[in-house]
Amino acid sequence: MRIKVCGITRITDLQALVANSVDYAGFIFYEKSPRFAGNKIDARSVRETTRIRKVGVFVNASLEQVQRTIADYALDMVQLHGDEAPEFCAALRESIPVIKAFRIGDNVNWQNVVAPFIPVTDYFLFDTASVKGYGGTGDRFNWELLKTYPFDHPFFLSGGITPDQAAEISNMQLPMLFAADVNSKFEDSPGVKNIALVEQFVKEIHSSLTK
Repeated sequence: MRIKVCGITRITDLQALVANSVDYAGFIFYEKSPRFAGNKIDARSVRETTRIRKVGVFVNASLEQVQRTIADYALDMVQLHGDEAPEFCAALRESIPVIKAFRIGDNVNWQNVVAPFIPVTDYFLFDTASVKGYGGTGDRFNWELLKTYPFDHPFFLSGGITPDQAAEISNMQLPMLFAADVNSKFEDSPGVKNIALVEQFVKEIHSSLTK
């Protein structure tokens, strides 16, 4: 089980993720987000940080903007969290791994909505559909829906994950569950991570997997 901490806006938090063996750090490049990284964290500092996979999160950005940000921050992956088409994912995937996010409501149409993205992505991410915005809402969708997931395509689980859910996530019988993606429930304020909560979550995930 991998762990991704999204909404990083401070270099000290990024360094703490590295120290705690977090697998992925997410940087949000969507200006309407309270965790917008573009004017808060120095690109060079991110570029020079190693031993963690750096993921840029975009919402309906242009191809040129995404490619420029990949270069500026030395991103390792991109996460597309808007209404991007399969063709857009395919164009980006020629040069970098792609995560396509889907916002899950009361139900999900796996075949019509999700399946077209299988050939043009490396991972999916399932987050909570909310009127609050495209992500980081702190709301949880019905995880029972994931039991009907029919594909052999790995995914990240997101949406309101709390620090006390490590054991529950580790015990989920979902073969394609690749990573837990945490954000707002691990903060003191938007974009300011509570590293003690992250550290404890990482320890519990890792200990659950070794039992």
